[in-house]
Amino acid sequence: MPSPISLVLFDMDDVLCAYDWEGRVRALATLSGQSFDALSHAIWGSGFEDAADRGEMSAAAYLDGFAERLGMPFTQAQWVANRRAAMTPWAEMLDLARSISRHAAIGILTNNGLSTAKTIDDLYPELRPIFGERIVVSAELGTHKPDPEVYRRALARLGFAPAETLFTDDKPENIDGAIAAGLQGHLHAGPAALKARLAQSGMILLA
Repeated sequence: MPSPISLVLFDMDDVLCAYDWEGRVRALATLSGQSFDALSHAIWGSGFEDAADRGEMSAAAYLDGFAERLGMPFTQAQWVANRRAAMTPWAEMLDLARSISRHAAIGILTNNGLSTAKTIDDLYPELRPIFGERIVVSAELGTHKPDPEVYRRALARLGFAPAETLFTDDKPENIDGAIAAGLQGHLHAGPAALKARLAQSGMILLA
């Protein structure tokens, strides 16, 4: 039987919500008059977004860079509206997180920049009532998944040991990074699969 679990740490996008990245880029392309391919490369393919996820720029500098790549003024409110429109809360996963919280601590570790950290309650207001203050954005830690160091820094902040933490993410490389840092890993495959994995560690969640 795997080690007992004291903390279940969730990814956010495509785990706790469906993230329509393509729809987000299409909306930005329409707004800016650029092509989908040109805009997706300028923001995501160029390394700009990855640098933000590693905390290499402030929220203000990120927004300035985002607007520069759009080729037009772009406010924080517009950025939030565009990001939030691409996020559909997954009610079953939120319900499962609530159920888990009666047996263990729960938290979030998401690859995102300081703009997300600053506006998370506007982007996904359903999270705070469930996860409280245990919402960690990679940019706050100075690196991002799958770097094993990001998991160590997140757990140091949250006050849990790696061996007692189960991390779930939709990307295999992020699970590999977590395991390299000493955490238990679970590749996201829906709520039923996570319940089954938790049951292996002795956590029985009632329907």
